[in-house]
Amino acid sequence: MIHTMRWFGPNDPVSLMDIRQASCSGIVSALHQIPVGDIWSSKAIKERKALIEEKNHQFSPLHWVVVESLPVHEDIKKGLPARDLYIENYKESLRNLAANGIKTVCYNFMPVLDWSRTALDYTMPEGSKTLRFVWVDFAIFDLFILKRPNAEADYEPEVRIAAESKFQSMSSYQLSVLTNTVLLGLPGSEEAFDLNIFQSLLDQYKDIGDLELRKNLYYFISQVAPVAQELGVNLCIHPDDPPRSLLGLPRVVSTEADFEHLMQACDIRANGITFCTGSLGVRADNDLPGMIERFGDRIHFVHLRTTKREEGTRNFHEAPHLDGDVDMYEVVKALLKEEKRRKAAGYTDQALPMRPDHGFQMLDDLQKKTYPGYSAIGRLKALAELRGLELGISRSLLNYNPD
Repeated sequence: MIHTMRWFGPNDPVSLMDIRQASCSGIVSALHQIPVGDIWSSKAIKERKALIEEKNHQFSPLHWVVVESLPVHEDIKKGLPARDLYIENYKESLRNLAANGIKTVCYNFMPVLDWSRTALDYTMPEGSKTLRFVWVDFAIFDLFILKRPNAEADYEPEVRIAAESKFQSMSSYQLSVLTNTVLLGLPGSEEAFDLNIFQSLLDQYKDIGDLELRKNLYYFISQVAPVAQELGVNLCIHPDDPPRSLLGLPRVVSTEADFEHLMQACDIRANGITFCTGSLGVRADNDLPGMIERFGDRIHFVHLRTTKREEGTRNFHEAPHLDGDVDMYEVVKALLKEEKRRKAAGYTDQALPMRPDHGFQMLDDLQKKTYPGYSAIGRLKALAELRGLELGISRSLLNYNPD
């Protein structure tokens, strides 16, 4: 696999040299400074690419290999008349990326919020910190901070009772931290949504259920994927995180069936998948190695991480990369088999770009300010473990014949 790390740009506290010293050859980046829906100009793309590759003549080269993410405007998700304008802008951004040699583009179709957690500093037994989602805490935000209309229907009676009891005991500071954590924007952002306008954003989806959001997703991909295919660009959708409905919003990229419907909606290879093992692994009913076997040809980008489901609850937290609910051995084995299949078939994109996702905050990074899940040392540890696992499995597959 192509070993990469995500880099959020010049303001990222983890430098390109840090990533280079982790023995990565690829960079995953995006132009976060450009407003969602605007065209990514060739000039802006060239500037970011030059920044990433400026020291390649002195050190081990780095290349911008994946865009994560080229965001989808909310008007597209809502199916509003303006969506066609934003889709045309999206196509133009794809053309400009392709002209600069960037051929893998990750996106997501989660309404309003991207990923959601209730704690960014959950302390593990050895003292490192990680991300956690607690269902009761999320209910506290929904029921007693946001006070979303009719939210009670989304929570079991025992959860509502537990949430109210805990809410009464929380300090104003604790409530503020919870609010800012739930409302945190895209990864790489330090700014949360404004609580005063957040409900109005949810209200815009009041007439958009599961069926409507799926139709809007399928319309979008049927418009952009053929253009991507002509350009030699692979689009890859990131699954929902967490993979279930939140705040009354539909989530339509959470299960194998969701992927099957999406792949059929535009049955060309450019309509592909970002295979995030952490997001998909939150659901016990997702068979990850089996999904790789069945959707291998459509997997264009891989996030390797694992979560730990907390028994008897809907809670989960990020787990050590080789020690969670995801069977990382079987996942990596299936991915390496897919790479061998591609090599035998003569694909030009034989190696899958992979990044270690959501590293723990640990060691010296505990004293530093980093983007949640994206500290340097935690990802370095994760990549080292994954690289060793990959090497061992690769050796065992030397005589594997994909036919």
